[in-house]
Amino acid sequence: MTRMAAGQHQRIRFTLNGEAVDRACEPRLLLTDFIRHEIGATGTHVGCEHGICGACTVTIDGQPARACLTLTLQVEGCEVRTIEGLADKQGRLGVLQSAFQRQHALQCGFCTAGILMSLDALFAKRTDATEAEIRDVLTGHLCRCTGYAPIVRAALEAAAELRGEIHREVVDA
Repeated sequence: MTRMAAGQHQRIRFTLNGEAVDRACEPRLLLTDFIRHEIGATGTHVGCEHGICGACTVTIDGQPARACLTLTLQVEGCEVRTIEGLADKQGRLGVLQSAFQRQHALQCGFCTAGILMSLDALFAKRTDATEAEIRDVLTGHLCRCTGYAPIVRAALEAAAELRGEIHREVVDA
């Protein structure tokens, strides 16, 4: 096993929201800290720092992962997506984000980024997820404000839109 001295840096290369990242970091640096403090993408929140609350959820190669439990060096060569990656290139909200807005599925918003990332990963695989499957995904997230009902409604609405059952006009902001 390679030993590194404290403060020694290692090069890391991965893709973050479609953009190449090539930087150096300490081997012990958590992905949450790298994303927030080194990259400046502050949409990924740090909650419990134990993987329980789900606020820090990102996707790594399409799979939801707790960024607070992931060392930055573990994403070498991977595709990482954060909440910032859900908006389109013009900065317009994505389907899930818009549904959350319409359904008032957030209050303080602290948990929202992680929930959206888990639901996005689910809908990337299958937009026909049942309410029970959506609720199962939500069991990995702690929300103290909404009671989850508007979150489930928003998720069901977004899934229907992604299946093409609901059509919305794109409005430039």
